[in-house]
Amino acid sequence: MPARTTAPPRTAPVRGGPHLGLALFVIASAQLMVVLDGTITNIALPSLKSDLDISASGLAWVVNSYVLAFGGLLLLGGRAGDLFGRRRVFRTGIAVFTLASLLGGFASSSEVLIAARVLQGVGAAIAAPTALSLIATTFPEGAARNKAMGVYAGMSGIGATIGLLLGGILTEYLDWRWVFFVNVPIGITVLVGTKVLDGGSRMRGRLDLPGAVTGTAGLVSLVYAITRGGDHGWTEAGTLVFFAAAVVLLAVFVVLQGRVSAPMLPLRLLKDRNRAGSYVTMLFIGAGMFSMFYFLSLYLQQVLGYSPLKTGLAYIPFSIGMGAATGAGSKLVARFAPRALTVPGLVLAGTGLLWLSRLTPDSSYLTHLMPAMFVTAVGLGTGFLPMTLGAVSRVAHDDAGIASALLNTAQQIGGALGLAVLSTISTTTADARLKDADGAFYHGLATHDLALVSRAADALTHGYTAAFVGAAVLMVAALAVVGFAVNAPRPRPDQAKTPAHLG
Repeated sequence: MPARTTAPPRTAPVRGGPHLGLALFVIASAQLMVVLDGTITNIALPSLKSDLDISASGLAWVVNSYVLAFGGLLLLGGRAGDLFGRRRVFRTGIAVFTLASLLGGFASSSEVLIAARVLQGVGAAIAAPTALSLIATTFPEGAARNKAMGVYAGMSGIGATIGLLLGGILTEYLDWRWVFFVNVPIGITVLVGTKVLDGGSRMRGRLDLPGAVTGTAGLVSLVYAITRGGDHGWTEAGTLVFFAAAVVLLAVFVVLQGRVSAPMLPLRLLKDRNRAGSYVTMLFIGAGMFSMFYFLSLYLQQVLGYSPLKTGLAYIPFSIGMGAATGAGSKLVARFAPRALTVPGLVLAGTGLLWLSRLTPDSSYLTHLMPAMFVTAVGLGTGFLPMTLGAVSRVAHDDAGIASALLNTAQQIGGALGLAVLSTISTTTADARLKDADGAFYHGLATHDLALVSRAADALTHGYTAAFVGAAVLMVAALAVVGFAVNAPRPRPDQAKTPAHLG
C-alpha cells in the first residue's frame, strides 16, 4: 500500500506529566551518549595509539569511521523509524550502539576497533533521528515541546564538552578502554527506560529501496570524500572520484524521490523556506562548532601543554554557557520569532570565534580563553534551539523521523566538511611559517630542542587562529541564510501556552 503523502501535521496524544518527564530523561540520555561519543575518543587517541600500535592513518580512521557510518546512514535511520515504529527502531539503535561500545572496549587490534566504531556509527544513525522525532511526536507543540527541545539542544552542545572532560578523566585515571565501556551502563539504562516512550503509529508503506541505496551510498561517498580531502588533498584522484560519485548518486536520489509514490525523503519537506533554512543554518553551525572543539583541543594540549584531564576541565565554561543559553532559549522561543534569537546568537558565536583567533602561544586561560569560550557557547546555544525547532515544526506525524534525520545529517555533513576545509587552512598556514610545523614540534620535544619547540608552537598557533577566523566566516554564512530564508513569525499565544507538564 502506498504511503500517505498528504497527511496533515498532527502530534501524538499528550501523556501525563511524570511520563513526559521520564520520556525526556530517556531521550536526553540517548542523545548525550551519541553526541558524547563524537568527542570522548579524541583525548584518548594518544594512549590508544601506543597500546594498539596504530599507524597515523589508522588513527584517523578511528575518528572518521564513526563519522562516515553516522553521517551516511542517518536518512535511512530516520525513515526506518517512520515505517517500522519509532520506539522499536530507537531500541534497536541503542542496542547496536551499546554492543558496539562493548566490542570497542575489548578491541585487541586496530581492525577490531575500527569495526566497532563503524557499528557505533550505525547504531547512532538509527537512534539519533528517532530520538528527535520522539520529541516531536510525544510532546505537544508549545511550552512542553520547547522545553524538551531545549534539553535536547543542550545535550547536543554540552555532550561534546562532557565527552572531552569524561575522556580526560577516564583516560588519565583508568584506561582508554573505558571511553567505550562507559556507554554500556548508559545504553542499558536507556533501553530499560524506553517503555515510557510513546511508540506512535507506523507510517503505512514500505521502504524506498532504490532511494535508500542511492541516498545512503551518496551520503557515504560525500562524507568519505570530505574526510579524504582533508587528509590527502582536495585535488587527489581518489577524493575527486568519490566527490563525483556523491554528486551522481545524490542527483539520482533526488530524481527518484520526485517520482516514486513512497519516497524515502519527501521533497515537500524542503519546500518550506523556514525548514530548509534551518537545515542549511545547522550545517554551518555544526561546521563551526566541531572545528572549534578540534583546534582548541590541539592548542590546549600541544601549545599550552595541558594534560587530558586539564583539557577536559578547560571546557567547563563552554558547557555552562551552552546550558544557560539553551535553558533560557526554551522560554524565549515562545515569545520571539526564530530570527530574533538566531541572529544575535550567531553574532555572539562569531565574536567569540574571532576572539579565539587572537590567541598566542602564551595566552592566558582566565583572561582570554575562558571568556572567549563562554561567549561562543552562549551564541551557539542561542542560535541552536530555534533552528532545531524550525526543522521539525509543523511536520506531518508520518514525516517526523525523516525531518529529524535531515537535521542530524546537516550537522554531521557540516562538521565533516568544516573540519576538513579548516584543517587544510590551518596546516597550510602553519607550514608557511615553519615547514612541517607539527612534525617539527614533536621532533623538538624528542630532542629537547626548546628553541624549535617554541618556533613550532608559534607556527601551530598561527594555523589554529586562521582556522578560528574560518569558523567565524561560517557563522557569517549562517547569518546570511537566516536573513534570507528564515522569516517565521513569533508563536501565537495559544501555541506558547499548553497545559502539558514535563514533571
